[in-house]
Amino acid sequence: MTLHAILILGGVGLVFGVFIAIANKRLWVWEDPRIDIVAQMLPNANCGACGHPGCRAFAEGTVEGRISPSECTVANDSVHNAIADFLGVDAGSAARRVARVMCAGGSDVAFTQAEYRGLGTCSGAAAVAGGGKGCAWGCLGLADCERSCTFDAIRMTVTGLPVVDVAKCTACGDCVDACPKGLFTILPLDAHLLVQCRNLIGGDDALDQCRVACTACGKCVQDAESGLISVESGVAVVDYERIALAEPRAVERCPTGAIVWLSGAQFARVPANVVSEAA
Repeated sequence: MTLHAILILGGVGLVFGVFIAIANKRLWVWEDPRIDIVAQMLPNANCGACGHPGCRAFAEGTVEGRISPSECTVANDSVHNAIADFLGVDAGSAARRVARVMCAGGSDVAFTQAEYRGLGTCSGAAAVAGGGKGCAWGCLGLADCERSCTFDAIRMTVTGLPVVDVAKCTACGDCVDACPKGLFTILPLDAHLLVQCRNLIGGDDALDQCRVACTACGKCVQDAESGLISVESGVAVVDYERIALAEPRAVERCPTGAIVWLSGAQFARVPANVVSEAA
């Protein structure tokens, strides 16, 4: 009986082995060996900032010529050039993008209407009547964004506001997903105008909740190039399709400082007591 069992199992194994060998031969697809090499040259952060599902997908697109090496926002220029030299292509150029925070309402300028004592996360606070902050659209300051950042590019200030270190930011978008108030956006680094307010109250009533709120006064609309800034639902909105028209004068008459001009790699409005490596 033992011999019969061994013969049966051996026969079954042999049959399956033959089928697997035939399937492997018929279904085998050739893959360019350069893909593995390029994938090893990449940071392998798999952050998705390039718009592709991981570094291997990026490597495949680069080898196929669909993606330029410079589109990897995590890698530096030396990596871009190394990949370009290996593939014999141009490294290309890509506009650097970073995360920006659309709120300047820290505890020094925004008012609290209730004390929150629940789970110490923004998502938890937002689930309880929107959190304890007077401004229903403001940053809750419980650092969900900081914890979500794989690249350690976000630090919280002592006034409870996130600050993005643009030198570390890869525009992966994790902070965008983590913020329950939708206060993060991904913008080109050279997009100098930023409205740091999302309130929808409109008018001076917004100042009852935050001293740096946008009051929809329209001064920035008047001072900017036509069509660059508009007021929608009680807050100034920048048309980033027309950002090349932006000039610093657009922010000069803002009575609250809700709209700011970002010069080079500078941060948006940051209090003097920032806790950040990049400050």
